[in-house]
Amino acid sequence: MSQHAVDADRTQADASADAPGAVLALSETSDSRLPLYQRLRDAIVARIVAGDWGPGTAIPAESEIARVNGVALGTVRKALDTLVAEGVLDRVQGRGTFVRRPSLDRSLFRFFRAEGADGARAMPEGRVLARKVAPCPAEPARALGLAPKSLALRIDRLRLIDGTPVFAEEIWLPRARFAPLEDLVLTGFGDLLYPLYERLCGEVVASAEETLTIDLATEKDARVLEIPAGAPVVVVDRVALGFDRHPIEWRRSRGPADRFRYRIEIR
Repeated sequence: MSQHAVDADRTQADASADAPGAVLALSETSDSRLPLYQRLRDAIVARIVAGDWGPGTAIPAESEIARVNGVALGTVRKALDTLVAEGVLDRVQGRGTFVRRPSLDRSLFRFFRAEGADGARAMPEGRVLARKVAPCPAEPARALGLAPKSLALRIDRLRLIDGTPVFAEEIWLPRARFAPLEDLVLTGFGDLLYPLYERLCGEVVASAEETLTIDLATEKDARVLEIPAGAPVVVVDRVALGFDRHPIEWRRSRGPADRFRYRIEIR
C-alpha cells in the first residue's frame, strides 16, 4: 500500500474513531445467504438509518472495517463501491469515505428559472401558507405506503423570488415520522425543508424520484401563482426516500410554464 493510501486510511480512522456504532456487525443483517459484500453494505446502511452516521460523517477506514469483520479488503471496497454508486456515500481523495449529503432541496432549479432581477442565481424564499393534519388523498397515500385516508401532515408552501411566485407546493408527510412539525410556527420552516426534517425529526432525505407533466392552471393556481386560470403550468411530482429506501415525503410542485426550462448534462 502506498504512503498516500496509508495516510488516507489514518485520516479517516481518526475522523470516525469516536463515531457511534463505529464497529459494524454482519450479524445485524437478516439474510446470511447474501454475498458477503452485500451483507456488509446492508450493515453500513443500517448504521446510517439508525442515525449513527449522519450526512457528512466519515465512516471507518476500509482497513478497520475489514479487520473488525474478518473480511478481505476487496470485500469492503466492493461494498463501499456499491454504496457510492447508489449515492449513499461519497469518496473524498486523501480524506476517506463519507455519508453523502444530498442537495435535493435545490433540484427543482433544473426545471424552473431561479434568477433575481439582476439575472444572478437566487435561492427562492419559502413561505408556508398552511399546515394541517388531514386524511391523506389516494395518490400521496399510495406513494408513501399509507392506508387510504389515514391521517398525515399536509404543508402548502409557496416559493418566491423577489416577491414573485415561482412555484406552489403541496407536501404530504407521514404523521408518525414528522410529528415535531405539527406545532412549529409557520415562519419557522425556513427556505429549505430537508435540513429542517433532519434537525427536528431525524429524517434524512437520501434520494428522490421525480415525474414531470404539463397541466392547465386551476383557479387555486391562478390565485396563488398570480397567473390567468387556464394558463399552462409545469407539474413536478416527487417522492423522497430515506437511506432505507422507504418513502418519507410526497410533493407536488406547480409553476408557470413560461418560467420552465429543462437542463441536463449528458456525458
